[in-house]
Formats: sequence, C-alpha cells, structure tokens
Amino acid sequence: MKYKIKLEDGTAHLVQISSAYFKSWHVWKIKFNDGKGAILFKLGSEWMQRNEDFLEAHVVYAIGACIDKIILKRSSLSFK
Repeated sequence: MKYKIKLEDGTAHLVQISSAYFKSWHVWKIKFNDGKGAILFKLGSEWMQRNEDFLEAHVVYAIGACIDKIILKRSSLSFK
C-alpha cells in the first residue's frame, strides 16, 4: 500500500510499504516514487535499515513510526 510520510523538515513523500519475511526476520520493503528502495526491520524498539540502504536516521524513524501506526491499526481491527 502507499502511504504519505511527513519528515521533520516538513516535506511529505509518498512511499509504498509492504511486509515480508527474510529467514526469521519480519522486514518491511520501502519503495519511493523515484524508484529507490530500502528494507527496514525492527530490533527491539529501534528501527534499523540494511547496511546497503541510503536513508538518513530521521527518515528511518519517520517511516518506522508510520509502520508502527499501521501495525497498531491492524491489531485493533482484528480485536473487533
């Protein structure tokens, strides 16, 4: 699905977020409109990216916060 992410500098970006599993890790694939992509995963309460990815820390945190909201919404819907 596509989501609008607002960064600390006030800019908004449209990103596509999908989830997958890599070995035993739950990962989220992020794709930007310019074709670039990244893979994020959560280690404890900290959002991380692969070493090969290019995102700055504040972008990782913003996207991670969006994913946390998505997960929270999904879990609250499943209890209804």
